[in-house]
Amino acid sequence: MSSTPMVGPRRAKLLIVDDERQFLSQLSLALHQDYDVRLAEDADSAWHIIEVERPELVTLDLALDGVHPETGFALLERCLAFDPFVKIVLITGNDGDENALRAIDHGAADFFGKPVDVAELKVLLSRVLLKGRLERRNAVLLRQLGEEHRLGSLVGRSPLMQTVFQRIERLAAVDIAVLIVGDSGTGKELVARELRRLSSRAAKPFKKIDCGAIPDNLLESELFGYEEGAFTDARTAKPGRLELAEGGIVFLDEIGDLPLPLQVKLLRFLQEHEIERVGGLDVIELDVRVIAATNKKLEEEVRTGRFRQDLYYRLSVGDIELPPLRERQEDILFLAGFFLDRYCAAYGRGRLTFTTRCKRALQQHGWPGNVRELENRIEKAVVMASGQTLDVAALGLEGGRDAPARSLREARQETERQAIQEALRHTAGNISRAAELLRISRPNLHELLTKYQINAQEYRSGTARSVE
Repeated sequence: MSSTPMVGPRRAKLLIVDDERQFLSQLSLALHQDYDVRLAEDADSAWHIIEVERPELVTLDLALDGVHPETGFALLERCLAFDPFVKIVLITGNDGDENALRAIDHGAADFFGKPVDVAELKVLLSRVLLKGRLERRNAVLLRQLGEEHRLGSLVGRSPLMQTVFQRIERLAAVDIAVLIVGDSGTGKELVARELRRLSSRAAKPFKKIDCGAIPDNLLESELFGYEEGAFTDARTAKPGRLELAEGGIVFLDEIGDLPLPLQVKLLRFLQEHEIERVGGLDVIELDVRVIAATNKKLEEEVRTGRFRQDLYYRLSVGDIELPPLRERQEDILFLAGFFLDRYCAAYGRGRLTFTTRCKRALQQHGWPGNVRELENRIEKAVVMASGQTLDVAALGLEGGRDAPARSLREARQETERQAIQEALRHTAGNISRAAELLRISRPNLHELLTKYQINAQEYRSGTARSVE
């Protein structure tokens, strides 16, 4: 893996903050050829540089007075409040230090132990720099899209996604459990984070646990914590993710993989808002909102006895279903263009465009991996691009051929369908106004909606939308 920080046409500005002058000199010497380096020995000097020069990267020692880590924590929080996209890497004398983990929870990008291995540090800095530049570019693109086609970091122009946006906004304001259902790659975690951003718990902890990635024998202690002596390696007590999320949100990804015994314990928590650690007797009361996600059909899991019906009902009081990309035809080229702009900027590739055949292939592909697959294919294509256009081969797709000729009747029906859809978009699903635009009667429009299986409700978002 390359350690070069040159992810764009310019060198990144790096601020090194440490109270040891010798360490500053050594690290500066090691990194000055790759980065535009600035140095600071204390929090005040560092803040002045951040405020005036806005570095993209910062390496930070917490105990800037040589004793108290709070001096570094205060600077960390101040920096991220000033520039949420700056990437701060903690340089610590003990990479197992609880302060390092606390810094990650407070927004640090990563941490690195002393003594510093310069080659490894360069790889780490390059990685977090690229992530920061992607996030900055993404924010610019999202602002350019405007409020009409996005909700926070979620993007979509199709009626199906507009419906999802509305549901997220409604459920975010109600402090209940939410179940997000959708195929892999549809953006379930993004939805969970959007629910958090729009909720009253936005500034509180957000803890994620993948129920399918942790062995069953460890999952209980990860969720509920354990007491000293609860098992062989339990030398000290440790809180679980639910406790660590006090006041905030726990996101339980792949909830359908949660073992039945733990489903019972989770149900108890949802009902009574209290837990017991593994090996403990004390009851711990918690104020935590649960957001769960799954790519399984939980109704089927309930029928087969693999998922508790009472837990399913508790979780699905608020539910959000994410449609697969193949059902969001209007979003495919829209998202493809969004990702193309993002990665062209991130990798300094100039302006690239899709060929007409490539656009057809994008729309004809089944997208089993959904939005994640689309983004991945476009990022790879941008990295490997040699010209100014991306063809079918660049994205590893098949097809893109012209569709077979249609009959005159089929062509007329398709034109009629599109005219109805356009009228509904212009009128935000108002059937009477859409009928006026189409110059047909309201009953006639109802017949056509039934004929073409068009649901006017999907176009109702409170504001009229125009077709681009």
